[in-house]
Amino acid sequence: MITVVSFIIVLGILVFFHELGHYWVARRNGIAVEEFGMGYPPRLVKLFTYDGTDFTINLIPFGGFARMSEDSGEVTPGSFNAASKGARAMTLFAGPLMNGLLAVVLFAASFMAGFPAVVGYAQVTTAAAGSPAAALGIQSGDVLLSLGDKPVQISAVPEIDYEVMERGESAGGGENVLRFSRGDEILEAVAPAGMSPQTLLDGVEAVPVLVTQITLVADDTPAQEAGLREGDLVYSVGGSVISLDLPLSDEIRRNAGTEVSMTVLRDGEWLTVPVTPRADPPPGQGALGVQIGPVNTLATLPLTAALWQGVRSTGEYISLVLQLPVLLLMGQMEPADAQLTGPVGIAQMVGGAVNATLDTGLWFPIFRLSAILSAALAITNLLPLPALDGGRLLFIAFETLRGRRVNPEREGLIHMVGFMLLLGLLVLITVRDITTAQQGIDWATILGE
Repeated sequence: MITVVSFIIVLGILVFFHELGHYWVARRNGIAVEEFGMGYPPRLVKLFTYDGTDFTINLIPFGGFARMSEDSGEVTPGSFNAASKGARAMTLFAGPLMNGLLAVVLFAASFMAGFPAVVGYAQVTTAAAGSPAAALGIQSGDVLLSLGDKPVQISAVPEIDYEVMERGESAGGGENVLRFSRGDEILEAVAPAGMSPQTLLDGVEAVPVLVTQITLVADDTPAQEAGLREGDLVYSVGGSVISLDLPLSDEIRRNAGTEVSMTVLRDGEWLTVPVTPRADPPPGQGALGVQIGPVNTLATLPLTAALWQGVRSTGEYISLVLQLPVLLLMGQMEPADAQLTGPVGIAQMVGGAVNATLDTGLWFPIFRLSAILSAALAITNLLPLPALDGGRLLFIAFETLRGRRVNPEREGLIHMVGFMLLLGLLVLITVRDITTAQQGIDWATILGE
């Protein structure tokens, strides 16, 4: 029930803003909108009439529409077909544009509500004289591990200035002990009561290390033979410190077939082991036979920074989708990783995100997934296929090049045929989603819960 209801609500919001874009721009261009409907007919109830438009709720709770007087092919004043090329193009483009703007807002909301920020432990490069760290004897090269019961972490992406979310209460009581590493030793110092990691880092210049965590070790692999375990934090490979600029995967590939030392932090202690990455690993396994992930902490961004990251995230997602055909052709992505998903698959993802929000109390899963779906809806509708906004825009482009438009009745027929074909494709995708086990999103791991 949660899955069904949440899917209807999320899809309804995305479709509402899409159709609102069409409606608003159409009315601003003098195009009459006969009906603004949520869901598809038959009609359940007419809510009200405004400016000549009936606002309705319909029986089939998926999708929506802003119906203009174009379906019959009429070219009469106030109809879509009678409007100028520019007015028709703006009206068609407004729906996907609205979904793009909604994606920006939803991405921004996910950054403000608490998101998993990529972090690393602070390795000190300079501790200013008189700083809290210098007063505790911290020197250049020391790796700050924990203060009391909190890790001492800094952003691994310096351009994102986040604030760490405080969740739960500190254990309190006892001494406020700072644990740090100097060389191969783990040392301790007693910090003033109440000092926080943020206070400790005042006057300190540091770089993020221990940014990569081993999340899974496969059986009968070099990693298992070397004694690596789930939860190990990777510090270096062959003396090279692992960072976002020097990823673990790159160093492993560079040393394939050669024994190399690997230093990890395990349960607050250093461990250095020899390991020989495979030059030709079995399919589905990497050279080491491990699954890795970034080290995250929950953080928030203020409004302005969140909006900027919302713009960036929307642009990055759209860019990735547009690159998919190239990545598939070049063999850089498996076809199974780029499969289309229909209503059933999307409903399952939405249900998983809502359950994750209910379990964790964090709105990140539902905001982030809704943002992705909104951006996907914008891109899909701009595809140059009949019945979609992109297909209609293609006819306007053809009209511009040709100097006269295609007969509206003929164009309408083409869009109707295209709609039936798209509906058939949707049925096939839905059958596949029902008969094939779907890989859900592991929100708990993403959030570090």
